[in-house]
Amino acid sequence: MDQEFEDMDSESRWQSLYIDIRNQSHECPFKVAKYPENRNRNRYRDVSPFDHSRVKLENSDNDYINASLVNMAEAQRSYILTQGPLKNTCGHFWLMIWEQKTKAVIMLNRVIEKGSEKCAQYWPTQDEHELSFKDTHFLVTLLSEDIKSYYTTRLLELRNTNTGETRELYHFHYTSWPDFGVPESPAFFLNFLFKVRDSGSLGAGHGPAVVHCSAGIGRSGTFSLVDTCLVLMDKRKDPSSVDIKAVLLDMREYRMGLIQTPDQLRFSYRAVLEGAKCIMGDSSIAQKIWRELSKKEQESLSDCGSTPPTQLTSKCSPEKYNGSRMSQGEEGGDSEQGGKKTETPYNEQHGDMSTANARKRPRDEWLSNSTSKPMDPRIITPRITSSEKKRKRARTSDS
Repeated sequence: MDQEFEDMDSESRWQSLYIDIRNQSHECPFKVAKYPENRNRNRYRDVSPFDHSRVKLENSDNDYINASLVNMAEAQRSYILTQGPLKNTCGHFWLMIWEQKTKAVIMLNRVIEKGSEKCAQYWPTQDEHELSFKDTHFLVTLLSEDIKSYYTTRLLELRNTNTGETRELYHFHYTSWPDFGVPESPAFFLNFLFKVRDSGSLGAGHGPAVVHCSAGIGRSGTFSLVDTCLVLMDKRKDPSSVDIKAVLLDMREYRMGLIQTPDQLRFSYRAVLEGAKCIMGDSSIAQKIWRELSKKEQESLSDCGSTPPTQLTSKCSPEKYNGSRMSQGEEGGDSEQGGKKTETPYNEQHGDMSTANARKRPRDEWLSNSTSKPMDPRIITPRITSSEKKRKRARTSDS
């Protein structure tokens, strides 16, 4: 598989493979999403759930939510892929989570990216502690928050105020998908994925995990594709038996447009290859890097006095990590325009050349980034903060 990846890179075939996948994908009806009463429940005009796989709200006058149930039977994985909630659909979002008995929400975008709202603030911050959704009768409480350099894990309590029943669930928030593209290395992404897995919330004993970015097709598709392929490789004990393209085509029968760009497709393949080395017991450099990442998680926020996850006080502003004010990155690879309902589509058919809104990179830079390279710890090490630099200078002068 490594050789196949290198051949794809050297022959620049990601574009043609992406177009081939797009052309082989079956378009299913999505009439309900276009009903007049549902238009204000869609973030993007042309990202709609198929009628046959849409999640239906049970205890609501209108059962519509822009969410799709993706069921991968052999992998025993079920995901609900959905858009980032709008302000008027946050209550529906929590109602769906309650009804589907979801144990984990996996959020792959920031609230604000490049000055546009990509998702409503549907969970409470440390300042608020609680959020109430009176339209669907739910109260969400933040029990704990553990902030790392590139992701945040929250423990939330969801209370049904009609019945008084409560449930706890995880909120895994990947905060470091870079501006205009995909992560340069899959190491951080894979480490995040395995943290989600370690929680047990993706297992068959719970309801389907809810996965979202802004439209619920680009980064969400990447996460679900990589996880499914790694599960299949582990079950079959033979990585070469898993056809990543075929798995993606299967997933596209449940939600339109999963994986939006050739860059996202390439990153997915690369992440599957590196993840397979870990699950198949290869003592590769990738595993060593993941061990280093785990160490860095404990050190990454020492400058801002991060507290244990069971406490709710922190010297770090949560806005820095949930993206509601300070984050300025564009949604990586997701050709999504703006943070509210828009008439500008993600337009997959015109998004073949990387992304519809991506910067044009110089040819030399593109070639260097698209060439398969061994993973170098220097590449994936988080940037040194200004305070760390000061401490290093201080230590140097002391010595």
